[in-house]
Amino acid sequence: MHKGSCLCQAVSFEVTCSLPPPDACHCSQCRKQSGHVFVSTDVPRSAVTIHGAENLTWYHSSEKVMRGFCKTCGSSLFWDAIHKDWIGIAMGAFEKPTNTKIHINVHVASKGDYYEITDGLPQMD
Repeated sequence: MHKGSCLCQAVSFEVTCSLPPPDACHCSQCRKQSGHVFVSTDVPRSAVTIHGAENLTWYHSSEKVMRGFCKTCGSSLFWDAIHKDWIGIAMGAFEKPTNTKIHINVHVASKGDYYEITDGLPQMD
């Protein structure tokens, strides 16, 4: 089981499956949401239990996606593709060890101009 929480711990979660390799998203929405690159793993909804859900705020960033934040401390926690059977969870919110590693950089065509991607991992526009 993997556990995690927001900064103030008003929201916590448990994931009962292994964490798939996360991706690092460089799109402008993820950069603005997180302050840099948003790294998340996608897990089946059925494997996630959220505690303190009343402390979450959901922002509809598009007609297909909601982003979940702690309404107390502002931590970015979830990337929810509406009508899918999975949910993305921010890797930075997990307690160690996660036993996984980033496997790909996505939306690199819209990455910030203040950094280079030098990790040698695959890059997708």
